[in-house]
Amino acid sequence: MGFGPVAPEKDEPYFHSEWEKRALGVTLTAGAMGAWNIDESRHARECLHPADYYASSYYEIWIKALEQLVKRHNFVTANDLAASDAVDTAAKPKRVLKAENVPAVLAKGGPCDRPVAVPVRFAVGQRVRTRNFHPTGHTRLPRYARGKEGVIDAVREGFVFPDTNAHGRGENPQWLYTVAFTAGELWGEGADPTLEVSIDAWESYLEPA
Repeated sequence: MGFGPVAPEKDEPYFHSEWEKRALGVTLTAGAMGAWNIDESRHARECLHPADYYASSYYEIWIKALEQLVKRHNFVTANDLAASDAVDTAAKPKRVLKAENVPAVLAKGGPCDRPVAVPVRFAVGQRVRTRNFHPTGHTRLPRYARGKEGVIDAVREGFVFPDTNAHGRGENPQWLYTVAFTAGELWGEGADPTLEVSIDAWESYLEPA
């Protein structure tokens, strides 16, 4: 896409500067207020303008998306952000994460596994094809893996369906599968024949090959 090769940083630190630590803390604390879920949070990052997204570092993207979330849920206004202070009336959060509770909350995490009422549709070793679709909302199916043929490598549990959960349309849990693709299938002629890429795909992303 014109951005050059991926160049992993050797011995990369968790944080490159102190403000990144604060960005992580503020984002997790805001999420703990209970106004949005992880899928809505991810979608807020995806909705940044491409020029802004690609010009931003990892934690800059987090903070820019958080600004949109707190405005959307009326915790701050544009006036508050402009003044760097609370100048308008704000919504009250469902809960507030106290410093002494952080270790327990982080240890608990946010499990998204859920029971599914219907039996699994696909089996390990079965060939499947991902749907070639382009939704305007959130999805966890990577664009590079749409309309591609792969093999079911593992059948996971039922998990919250992010495509609906991100937009307040319910958790609608589905079976999740690990699907393996050859590099040639994904990227065509010239791809390294020794490479294989696996993704986790919800059942509604898949069709029999």
